[in-house]
Amino acid sequence: MAATAEHFTADDEIQILDSIGNWLDKEVRPVVKHFDHEDEYPEDLVAQMKDLGLFSLMYSVEHGGLGMHASAYAKVVTLLCETWMSLAGVINTHMMLGHLIVRFGTEAQKALFLPKLAVAELHGVLCLTEPDAGTDLQGIKTQAKRDGDEYVINGSKMWITNGMYGSLYAILTKTDPTTKPAHKGMTMFLAERGPGFNIDGKLKKLGYRGLESVALSFDDYHIAADRILGGEEGHGFHHAVGGLELGRINVAARGVGVARAALNDAVRYAQERRTFGKPICEHQSIQIKLADMATRVEAARLLVEQAAAKFDRGERCDMEAGMAKLFASEAALENATEAMRVHGGYGYSEEFDVERYYRDAPLLCIGEGTNEIQRVLISRQLIKRNPV
Repeated sequence: MAATAEHFTADDEIQILDSIGNWLDKEVRPVVKHFDHEDEYPEDLVAQMKDLGLFSLMYSVEHGGLGMHASAYAKVVTLLCETWMSLAGVINTHMMLGHLIVRFGTEAQKALFLPKLAVAELHGVLCLTEPDAGTDLQGIKTQAKRDGDEYVINGSKMWITNGMYGSLYAILTKTDPTTKPAHKGMTMFLAERGPGFNIDGKLKKLGYRGLESVALSFDDYHIAADRILGGEEGHGFHHAVGGLELGRINVAARGVGVARAALNDAVRYAQERRTFGKPICEHQSIQIKLADMATRVEAARLLVEQAAAKFDRGERCDMEAGMAKLFASEAALENATEAMRVHGGYGYSEEFDVERYYRDAPLLCIGEGTNEIQRVLISRQLIKRNPV
């Protein structure tokens, strides 16, 4: 989805980041606590995000987007997450769906959907996870059976971000549940709502609030055969995995944002809070914490930049994206915990933002493939790339 250099320049990047930063300071920061504590969808902020062009970032100029490359997009995500991580979730599935259509869609699908997605006429959603299948996508049970020129989908999805307010859904199904290996019988559909497409309710979460995560179910939901992503059955698993590189870069960039926010708050508070006659930043134990927190932020940022740069060059980057996701998400969790300890009792109260970082960060270690599976995949790639 990245544009060529003449479409998106360094000056464009600076201008967009400055505009987003000003918007975050003026419009978002004063209301974050309300939307987070009430777990309320920020409709007005989402409308402003559309006006700012945040839904258009990685869509090509040809289709009405801004043509932003992944390296710049990662910086946008980091900036959003320094203020409120949920805002990144509003646009991430939207970008990932567009990426899938660009890579795998038919020409007709590209012509139909990409211009509408680029201007946020449609809001993209990914429907992969199920009640009994998350990281193990081959374990999904949602089935799509051929019926003439249509398919009939039955099953359920869980933890679907943007599921309530989205409008174009990439649904991973099994069209041949008996084939072995299982991934060869999987197919992805580009679906819009209709009879049999049910939103079963918003899920309550520890963090990542304001942005809805829902359960979906399909009860004899009919969809045309030309809505198969790419036009042919059997490639759904490949399509789903193909979108994970960008997804993991996104999660890693979120980790940098949360880790940096925790660091910034800790540095500020350590200079304001005094104990034993001096600011706590002069106590060696606090200095050690701040040094480790800052180092994590910079190391995570560099890993994200490396993965995003390889993605932009069209190179394989699953290992690099996995490394970035693994390290940055753990950095966010560690920094959130350390920031709370620097703040002491105040960090445990809702008066400060630290408690939100502490609730939001664990999701990053789970989403887009758990960190446990990241370690396995990184190890496998190391062996594969370095044969004896």
